[in-house]
Amino acid sequence: MSVFLNGRFIPDAEATISVFDRGFVFGDGVYELVPVYSKRPFRLDNHLRRLQASLDGIRLDNPYGMDGWRKLIMQLIELHDFADQSVYIQVTRGVAPRDHPFPKGVPPTVFMFAQPLVTATPELKRTGVCAVTAVDNRWARCNIKAISLLANILLRQQAVDAECAETVMLRDGWLTEGTASNIFVVKHGVLRAPPPSNLMLTGVTYDVVLELAAANGIPSERRPISEAEVRAADELWMTSSTKEILAIVKLDGVAVGAGVPGPLAQRMDALYQIFKQQVMRA
Repeated sequence: MSVFLNGRFIPDAEATISVFDRGFVFGDGVYELVPVYSKRPFRLDNHLRRLQASLDGIRLDNPYGMDGWRKLIMQLIELHDFADQSVYIQVTRGVAPRDHPFPKGVPPTVFMFAQPLVTATPELKRTGVCAVTAVDNRWARCNIKAISLLANILLRQQAVDAECAETVMLRDGWLTEGTASNIFVVKHGVLRAPPPSNLMLTGVTYDVVLELAAANGIPSERRPISEAEVRAADELWMTSSTKEILAIVKLDGVAVGAGVPGPLAQRMDALYQIFKQQVMRA
């Protein structure tokens, strides 16, 4: 497999990074993930703008302009045979002696790779998944796609230990998101989502779901959602580029609604599949 590292496309076995890279020593860097359908990156400019926002958030200069990123990403996509890909981009503050202040005059480390984009199976969508809840104890800049994801990993492991698919995070009694997904609530036919803030990271699927709702007459709200609303939901979904729209049918061992994927989840997934064929692959 070919990867991109600091200006070169090379075999992954030849890719090496210094042990003094600040991404390795401090987790000092950001990342971005671009879904690719039929070798076409979806909303690439949106992803690059989010990458820029993350870089601005940690005060790290962007090593490439929009055109430069586009060219490199398309080159990486073409190096691989699989049509649906997940392109991972990581930028760290580079190699320097271990010290907390920003080093001066140090070039960033830029790394990219692509892997197959694997989505939830039809069987999983038919049955739904279980999830657990946990207190969201991450830092207060969750809108930055920082590579230091230890808090997410520890929270996700709680779901794994319970043989569930996701951990739904709650902060001060309010819904934020999943460890690697956005969470939607359905009550009385109304789709509800927490609004973007510094305490969550809105994904591309989050945007698509709300756009599809608006285009197809599905009432929706973007507003703070309480823990009580989460637990009383008729339907609960997790969404991401890999999970797409996946119903959570059991939360903390208690059935959500009827305990099976609800009608709105099924309708939204059908709309999403049409959108994927007609727009994402267009």
